Amino acid sequence: MAGACPKCGWQPVDGSACPRCGVDVAGYLAELAAGVPVAIPAALERPSAISPLSVARPDLRPAGFWIRVVAVIIDSAVILVAQAILYVVASMVFDGRSSIAIRGAAQVFGAMLIAVYSVLFHWRWGQTLGKMAVDIRVVTCRPTPTSPGWLMDSGPLTLGCAALRQLASVLSSVILGVGYLMAGLRRDKRALHDLIAGTRVERLP
Repeated sequence: MAGACPKCGWQPVDGSACPRCGVDVAGYLAELAAGVPVAIPAALERPSAISPLSVARPDLRPAGFWIRVVAVIIDSAVILVAQAILYVVASMVFDGRSSIAIRGAAQVFGAMLIAVYSVLFHWRWGQTLGKMAVDIRVVTCRPTPTSPGWLMDSGPLTLGCAALRQLASVLSSVILGVGYLMAGLRRDKRALHDLIAGTRVERLP
């Protein structure tokens, strides 16, 4: 059964090693049980001016602009279907009366659905349905407290982080989509809302 990594907390961990930090789960648990201190490798303790993106690590595989566009298209289709179902159900409940009011209510709930869908899925799984389809996910992208500044965290989003990212995505949209285009121009493929929320989008291993 899939569980959480005992070292970094990433989940799910389906195999013997954590896909986030690479630790051997069984070995790490045995060391903890034996009271063996777990040290940071010397290569990671050494200060370095190397950019995070130039370090050869499997968890630093940023998702490009176009694969993210495909994910957005899939998510948009999912939302449109959900909104259409919502409108049909509302029309059936109210028997076609006050169609303007029904349409307005459906649009309001549809807008709420977009926000809730994105926040909930990114918080719980790190992926929306569109991202699941193309094997990418959103993770945190900040220096860890016990690591050098160039070693970036890549863990699950908190609820607050997922909500901040969704709010920041509105800013990326209202500035004529420039915030989204940044993902295609930057080397680390981070959009404006990723920079604000401290996240990045990565390809799954």
